[in-house]
Amino acid sequence: MNGILIVDKPTDFTSFDVVAVIRKTLHEKKTGHTGTLDPMATGVLPILLGNATKVQQYLSDTDKEYICSFKFGITTDTLDITGKIINEYPANVTLNQIEDILSKFRGDILQKPPMYSAVSKNGVRLYELARKGIEIEREARPVTISKLELLEFDESTQCGKLQIACSKGTYIRVICDDIGKELQCGCVMTALRRTKACGFDEGQAIPLQNVRELGPDGVIPYIKPVESIFAHIPQINITEKQAFRFSNGGNLMLSRLKDIPDKTNDTLYRVCYQDKFIGLGSIDTENDELKFEKKF
Repeated sequence: MNGILIVDKPTDFTSFDVVAVIRKTLHEKKTGHTGTLDPMATGVLPILLGNATKVQQYLSDTDKEYICSFKFGITTDTLDITGKIINEYPANVTLNQIEDILSKFRGDILQKPPMYSAVSKNGVRLYELARKGIEIEREARPVTISKLELLEFDESTQCGKLQIACSKGTYIRVICDDIGKELQCGCVMTALRRTKACGFDEGQAIPLQNVRELGPDGVIPYIKPVESIFAHIPQINITEKQAFRFSNGGNLMLSRLKDIPDKTNDTLYRVCYQDKFIGLGSIDTENDELKFEKKF
């Protein structure tokens, strides 16, 4: 079974829990996911099946979108509502105050990963240290926040929602915590839903329980072809002889290829024969070749 299944992850499941359920339900050993969601989070989790597991390194880093709920006046050790309360503060934040500071967190920013995360430091996961009550210095990492909008805010309850589009590696709960620090009143994430990932949105996602009920045969109409994850990558059509060479791992001369819009080094292309997807190739300007990257 090869392809991509867009699952709507339920709360209280880890991403690995979802993979385990899919593997058992569909009897597919080669199963993986495209990006971890915390147990409290719900939403879009693309599951890779069979030879689709080869696409991991080529996935887009910049098209994840979330709806995040938050509350002012509290901080926890995990930076979300599931953690142990560290401090509580009087909070009287206004809608205008939030709008005024959001621009500070848009664009290319530096973000320090939380202690309760899977980031490794000297071979040890940060969450393993955090569970022992140990906190260590972490280096801030560059991330990109392409959208950060306030969807709603209730000044009486100090609760609201944000819409966020960001790059891979961004921690949404850190954004909430940083906003709370900026406004000097503390803030935690209270809920998180991923609405888009890898070019797929929540309208294309099937609830995990439905996958269980449908079983291997019933879920087939929901499995998308491997090439669907590369819809954002330009396509090159090649001849039958070129397809034979490329399918066997051979590079192709650029001078013998037609309609290549961008010959910038390392530009990635979907390689097709008669519009049938074969694999991925990248531009090698030094050798004037379309370099074989991966066959599917």
